Amino acid sequence: MRDEHTVICSPAVFELIAPDAPAVPVNVELTYSSRDPYAVQASFRTGSTTAVEWVFARDLLHDGLIAPAGTGDVRVQPVPLSPGKVQLELSSPSGHAVFTTCAQTLGDFLHRTYLAVPADTEYSWLDFDVALSDLLNDPARD
Repeated sequence: MRDEHTVICSPAVFELIAPDAPAVPVNVELTYSSRDPYAVQASFRTGSTTAVEWVFARDLLHDGLIAPAGTGDVRVQPVPLSPGKVQLELSSPSGHAVFTTCAQTLGDFLHRTYLAVPADTEYSWLDFDVALSDLLNDPARD
C-alpha cells in the first residue's frame, strides 16, 4: 500500500439516448481514487437531488474506447459512424439506459488516472487491512 492518495474528478456531459426521442444531456461526475485503483465511479445527475451512482472497471472504459467491451451490466463501445463518440450501456433490474459521450473527454480522464496509478501497478495501491475490515464489518452481511 502507498501512503499518498490521489482523487481525480472530471465533469462530463453524457447524452441519454431514447428511442423515438431527442437525446437528453445528463451531467456526470467521473471520479477515480487511488484507494480503489481498479474502479471508476460515475455519478449521474438526473435533475433530482439524488445522483445515480455506478462503479465499474477502469480497464472496461479504456477497452471500450477502442472496441466493444463488457458482457455484464456495463458495456462500452465506440459509436459506429461517429469516431468521436463512445456509447455506454447500463443495465440493472430497475432499468436500462444508453448514453453517448465524447471519446476525447473520456480518454483525457482515463489518461489522468493512468498517470496517477499506472496500469499493472494497481495492486500496490490496495490497502488489504482496510478492505478486510470493511468486509468483516459490513452490516449487509449480518
